[in-house]
Amino acid sequence: MDDLLAAFEERLSEVETYIDFLKLMEGVAQQGPPKFEGAGHPISAQQQKILYSSVYLQLYNLVESTMTLCIDFVASATTNSATWGPQHLSEQLLREWIRLTARTHKDLTPEHRLDYALKLCAQLISQEPIAEFSIEKGGGGNWDDNEIEAITKRIGFKLKVKKKIYDDVKRPFRDELGPLALVKRLRNRLAHGSISFTECAEYETVTRLADLKDKTVCYLREVIVCFCAYVEKHEFLVPERRPV
Repeated sequence: MDDLLAAFEERLSEVETYIDFLKLMEGVAQQGPPKFEGAGHPISAQQQKILYSSVYLQLYNLVESTMTLCIDFVASATTNSATWGPQHLSEQLLREWIRLTARTHKDLTPEHRLDYALKLCAQLISQEPIAEFSIEKGGGGNWDDNEIEAITKRIGFKLKVKKKIYDDVKRPFRDELGPLALVKRLRNRLAHGSISFTECAEYETVTRLADLKDKTVCYLREVIVCFCAYVEKHEFLVPERRPV
């Protein structure tokens, strides 16, 4: 858990450092066009907007990296004991283990499908501990609060978030989208070239971007706490195998 939180804080510090820079630049701009020392020309309004729009990219990076850390945290927890085998996993995690071991979602030839089925049967019969486990993350490029809720349900627990934080992440922030949905949409539109960086942040201010960051971060912290509680209570195991 400490490593997970440390990795999250490290990514977050990059976003906050960048927003602090934007605040400083915006403050200088109130006295006239900001200008780097020694530069021949001041920073234009267009250049400022381009810098602002990069916040969406950084925030999405924070969201996706957080989910990767949380999901990998669950997967690695299943391999921490020499006494846990696949048969001891909860129904939801057992499905994920079968998905990985039997490659049920891969397009395989009949012969290869049989090979993976035999591998699955061999491990179940041997009752050996789980040596390797990964959970298919999905959500690539599409992580928002709805996708996060869906993955927690898929691996076997309900995400519980404080009411104010939940309301903030569901309340429209811009374009009738909540904070995480907005970050996902703008990040994807930038990545696919359907919107320019200038257009992306045309009407934004640093204050609003900082508010967007705060709402996103508060929600992600709650998500981390829920994932950690799920692992610490060994809810990835069937009830009778959970340590007292």
